[in-house]
Amino acid sequence: MKAFQAMKVIGGALIVVASLNAYAQSSDAMAASGAMAAPSAKSTKASNRALQRSVRKALSKTKGLSVNNITVRARSGAVTLEGSVPEQGQRDIATQAAQGVAGVTSVKNDLTIRAIGQ
Repeated sequence: MKAFQAMKVIGGALIVVASLNAYAQSSDAMAASGAMAAPSAKSTKASNRALQRSVRKALSKTKGLSVNNITVRARSGAVTLEGSVPEQGQRDIATQAAQGVAGVTSVKNDLTIRAIGQ
C-alpha cells in the first residue's frame, strides 16, 4: 500500500514539473515574438526627433545656406523641409544637404523663395 501511495506522489510531482516546463517554454516563445514586434510609438517618435536634429545640424553646417526660416520634419526616414530661403540656389543646397544625412530615405522640399526682409 505504501508503494502505491509513493507512486501517486511521484506521478503527481512529474505532472507538476512537466506543466511548469511547458509554461516556461510558452512564455519564452511569447517573449521572443515580442522582441520582433513593431517598435513602440515612443521609440518611433524619439528616432524621428533624432533624425530631425541630425538634418537640422547638417543644414546649419552647410556653407551658403541660411537656416533661420527652415523647419525640418521627419517621419520614418522621410524628411520634409518647410519655410523660406532667400534664393533658389539655397533651396537646392538644402535638399542636397538633407539627402546626405544618414537615415534619410527621401526629401520633400517645400521651401519657398522669399527675399530677406519680406
